[in-house]
Amino acid sequence: MTSTAQAPQSGARSAHPEHLGHVIFIAAAAAMGGFLFGYDSAVINGAVEAIRSRYDVGSAALAQVIAIALIGCAVGAATAGRIADRIGRIRCMQIAAVLFTISAVGSALPFALWDLAFWRIIGGFAIGMASVIGPAYIAEVAPAAYRGRLGSFQQAAIVIGIAISQLVNWGILNAAGGDQRGNLMGLEAWQVMLGVMVVPAVLYGLLSFVIPESPRFLISAGRQDRAREVLKEVEGDKIDLNARVAEIEHAMKREHKSTFKDLLGGSFFFKPIVWVGIGLSVFQQFVGINVAFYYSSTLWQSVGVDPTDSFFYSFTTSIINIVGTVIAMIFVDRIGRKPLALIGSVGMVIGLGLEAWAFSFDLVDGKLPATQGWVALIAAHIFVLFFALSWGVVVWVFLGEMFPNRIRAAALGVAASAQWIANWAITASFPSLADWNLSATYVIYTIFAALSIPFVLKYVKETKGKALEEMG
Repeated sequence: MTSTAQAPQSGARSAHPEHLGHVIFIAAAAAMGGFLFGYDSAVINGAVEAIRSRYDVGSAALAQVIAIALIGCAVGAATAGRIADRIGRIRCMQIAAVLFTISAVGSALPFALWDLAFWRIIGGFAIGMASVIGPAYIAEVAPAAYRGRLGSFQQAAIVIGIAISQLVNWGILNAAGGDQRGNLMGLEAWQVMLGVMVVPAVLYGLLSFVIPESPRFLISAGRQDRAREVLKEVEGDKIDLNARVAEIEHAMKREHKSTFKDLLGGSFFFKPIVWVGIGLSVFQQFVGINVAFYYSSTLWQSVGVDPTDSFFYSFTTSIINIVGTVIAMIFVDRIGRKPLALIGSVGMVIGLGLEAWAFSFDLVDGKLPATQGWVALIAAHIFVLFFALSWGVVVWVFLGEMFPNRIRAAALGVAASAQWIANWAITASFPSLADWNLSATYVIYTIFAALSIPFVLKYVKETKGKALEEMG
């Protein structure tokens, strides 16, 4: 039998399911973990100033409370691969849903700042698990011809979660008379904002009961008959199901359960492919994208925009985010992952550079001069658009695809952990950096966007159209 790493014999590469809508539903359900991340990212944006006021904390302490969830994310991401390999992808999703539900209730009813931070860590752990399981599961169930578009559902769910969260925050803020600490249902408005997270968390848990387990996990657990049923469901009955199972089994026999030790090797601790995954994750965050969602309201207020308008501008940014993500979903399987990443990097350099220029001017009567104010607003939207149509989507797609089968789960966990740590570094440092010099802060983000271009050109290989068994 020919090695499946070289020439799959089942027809998997050209598989087309009879019921594509069902496969789309499965991918969308798995991507609900991304929705939770997006929702959590933006919901805290609506509570930042209220938390500062209620607990009377400075920028540095406030940043730690906002960013501490990301430490939980890193731990969850690092452990999710092993958990998923042991008990299955679906069970892992269900654990994440339960933890996030508990976190939402606890965050809405904190006794003090320390337990608000604790509940955010718990929620972060759940999101970190989901951030690994979502892309891995989608990559494992998606037909090769559709995998890029279905893999982009993770980022689509994130941006939709951000937009819906900001819309809900805006509605709650208006219901509370425009005051984040206004009374609403016996709680302060910001507490209601955090409590509403229960709804998507429960929905995520319910959806996990109606989607199938990954064929690769089923085969690893000795359940070949069920694996054939799922493969027929997601890849269609025109492929040779027995040969398809044999391909996966053959690939798995040449490997063992991926562990951290399997990632070691090469000149710099990790194997080169793992460093590429880490690099993609770090660059995705070091351009400062999450500043736009964790602190956008605070940022706009700092340059003279009133609170109500700042929430509106944050929402328009989310709409641009969705538009960019849709563009990426259309083109990721047509022109490939690597060209999209390069296009996005160039656009981000332009947007971030313009923001750095605009914020370099002194405020007049508490506001940026009119020209610089408009440039800052437009540039922020340019930056988000180019991020969304490129790095926002292709990094998740790459991480689900690029690693060889024998190390995929462990490598994805390490790369996702690096992403959360980088996210934490940016999120925790921004308030202090902005107090120091907002323009210089954006110069730093611009430099990272520029450095991402040679990184992609030299180290990143295209994965478009390849079966997972061909990777590595």
